[in-house]
Amino acid sequence: MLSKKLIEFYDKLSSWENETVKECGLTLPQMHTLEVIGSNEGIKMKEITEKLGIVTGTLTVMIDRLTKLDLVRRVVNTNDKRSFTIELTAKGKALYQEHSHHHDILADEITQELNEEEKAIFAKLLDKILRRI
Repeated sequence: MLSKKLIEFYDKLSSWENETVKECGLTLPQMHTLEVIGSNEGIKMKEITEKLGIVTGTLTVMIDRLTKLDLVRRVVNTNDKRSFTIELTAKGKALYQEHSHHHDILADEITQELNEEEKAIFAKLLDKILRRI
């Protein structure tokens, strides 16, 4: 029973995410990359691959595409001139903030029938679950 509910929740969340991302003209992996970069200012490529669970080659292609779209830029790491950090451009920040706002609306919508105590419990349960996966 629980597994069916998890699958249903995942399917609905994925459908929502795909529709939201489609509206801005990016792929879901591209938007996820922007989200990681937007929430981790000046992040290194290796850290992005770890957070997304992808290989460096895949990320390099993704960053190249996002750079061409003027959403991200590579910045020489001041601590190690051989490496780069990745930052959002102004256009990338605007898109990231807009998408984050959509997430806030979704969170409000899916928890609107919960009181504040239930929301806090839900958040704690999600934290526990996320540590396991």
